[in-house]
Amino acid sequence: MKDLFERPGGFDAAIMVSVDFGDHDYQESLHELRQLSLTAGLAIRGTVEAKRAAPDAKHFIGSGKADELAQMMQASDANIAVFNHDLSPSQQRNLERLLQARVVDRTGLILDIFSQRAQSHEGKLQVELAQLEHLSTRLVRGWTHLERQKGGIGVRGGPGETQLELDRRMLRVRVKQLREKLLKLKAQRGMQRRARKRSNVMTVSLVGYTNAGKSTVFNRLTKADIYVADQLFATLDTTTHKIYIADCGSVVLSDTVGFIKHLPHALVEAFGATLEEAVQADLLLHIVDTASTNRDEQIAQVNKVLAEIGAANVPQILVHNQIDRVGLMPAISRDEYGRISSLHVSAKTGEGMDLLRMAIAEHGQYLQKLSTEESAYA
Repeated sequence: MKDLFERPGGFDAAIMVSVDFGDHDYQESLHELRQLSLTAGLAIRGTVEAKRAAPDAKHFIGSGKADELAQMMQASDANIAVFNHDLSPSQQRNLERLLQARVVDRTGLILDIFSQRAQSHEGKLQVELAQLEHLSTRLVRGWTHLERQKGGIGVRGGPGETQLELDRRMLRVRVKQLREKLLKLKAQRGMQRRARKRSNVMTVSLVGYTNAGKSTVFNRLTKADIYVADQLFATLDTTTHKIYIADCGSVVLSDTVGFIKHLPHALVEAFGATLEEAVQADLLLHIVDTASTNRDEQIAQVNKVLAEIGAANVPQILVHNQIDRVGLMPAISRDEYGRISSLHVSAKTGEGMDLLRMAIAEHGQYLQKLSTEESAYA
């Protein structure tokens, strides 16, 4: 799939659009939109904000704010309007006709970032599937070339078939192909996981809100060198390494894609095979950005997605990362059973990483004890 944005000579200029519907985390959401826009490679020229009780059916932000947006885009030579919300296909078309410019909603923006970040064959297939699922809702007589009829017989379409019908049919065929390919890759992953289970190797998956420091934690534990940057979705493809932890033995560690508020459902579905690493794990390390003022909301959002993919019951340890930014010291907390339930670390400086290894080892010993007891009763 091609990127949503054309970048032949540099950054596209964009105006951000955000509506406050009375949400308590409005400012945090607006800050997140700015980060997403910069990550997508957009140059932000301004912001249009509004307060509404409910979205306007035609232009989402209302006709007055839509006119204000048009004037700001013309004055700043911006060619893209980025909305901090999901737009209906008709709202998107109405805005594009009014603005004579490209309009991208939150889901479209995240999909574009994912298309830039995907490196593996599976990751690219997953992103393309999510993009096509999103596009399928936009093929609703939006552009005149989709209304012209196509003659001819065979692959070009039957007599009188419109371009819109042809596009829909081609899209359905491609979606079917992608789903079949991803099912095969999912089966391969399943065989690899079963092989690890037979060898009694403990599996640990890193999950967390995007930009919480998962990849930095992964690098500290594995001494790997996967890409790390202070931006949203810096890494997309799942990376797996085997490490050795004292008093536990070999452990397979996986770094999964970061979550975000309102993660597009199409992405959750498309990345099912990758996210299954979390579902099938023996332990989840839930990485939290301790310095974030919205960390409780982010923890809740990650747990919501984990529940959606069927990983809510996988044992989890909260790893409060980036304590170097808030002046905290490494520490651990235990649950009522005496097991480590949370800890404070800094993956950047290495403080507390010995505690994290100890927490993994304790859980590994617990699993080995359960396995021994099950064997005795078998």
